[in-house]
Amino acid sequence: MPARAWFRFYAELNDHLAPEQRYRTLERTLDVPASVKDGIESFGVPHTEVELVLVNGESSAFARIVEDGDRVAVYPVFESFDVTSELRVRADPLRDLKFVLDVHLGRLAAYLRMLGFDTAYRNCASDPELVRTSADEHRILLTRDRGLLKHSAVTRGYWLRETDSRLQTAEVVGRFDLARGFRPFTRCMACNEMLRVASREEVSGRILPAVAERYTEFRDCPACRRVYWQGSHYLRMQHWIEQLSQLQ
Repeated sequence: MPARAWFRFYAELNDHLAPEQRYRTLERTLDVPASVKDGIESFGVPHTEVELVLVNGESSAFARIVEDGDRVAVYPVFESFDVTSELRVRADPLRDLKFVLDVHLGRLAAYLRMLGFDTAYRNCASDPELVRTSADEHRILLTRDRGLLKHSAVTRGYWLRETDSRLQTAEVVGRFDLARGFRPFTRCMACNEMLRVASREEVSGRILPAVAERYTEFRDCPACRRVYWQGSHYLRMQHWIEQLSQLQ
C-alpha cells in the first residue's frame, strides 16, 4: 500500500532542493516500502549531511520505514550545540574533524593542511577509494559530487557549494566551526605529514643559498623532505588565516 508522507528540510539542506521546493513542507508518495534515508535522498539530499531526523516529533534512524501520514523533519550537522543524546542516524555526532577530498580539490586540501587539519588527498583516487577511506578512517568526505555522498558506506560528508578554492576553504571553516582548532603551519601542505622544527644545517642542500643566508628558522617534512620558512608567502597566508579565524 502506498505511503504518503511529508518532508521538511532545514537550513543549508535546502541548497540541494529545486528553488520551488526550498523551505517548504514537501509531500512524497512512496509506492513501495522505503526507509527514511531513501525518502530523504529521493529529494536529492545526501544522507551524509544529515545529523538529526525527527519523524512525528521523535528522533529516528535512517533505517526506519516511512509509514502513511509520517511527517519527517530533517536537520543538518549541528556545530553550535551537542545533540548526541538525540542522535539515532549514527552513533556519534560529526565532530571528528579529519577530511578526505576528491580529486578535484587539491588546492583546498593544501589550504586545510596549512591550517593544521588532517586531510587525505590523492589526485588519482577513485570513487571507491574515497568512499573506503572515509568509512575506514572516519574522515569527512568533501566533494562537489553529490552522487558520491549518497553511497551507503559514507556516513560523514559534505557537498561544497563554492567552486573557488579560497572560498571553499572559508566555507568549510565556517560550516564545521574550524577556527578554534587552527594549528597553522604545523602540517605539510604537500603530503599531510606533521612538520618538525629544523636548523639551517639540517636543511642545507634543500634550500637556496640566499634563503639560508636570510632565514634561521625552518620546518621540514620528515616524509617528503619539503622545507618551509617564514618568507613573504608565509606572511600573506598568515594574514588570510587571521581573516578566516573571524568566521563564525
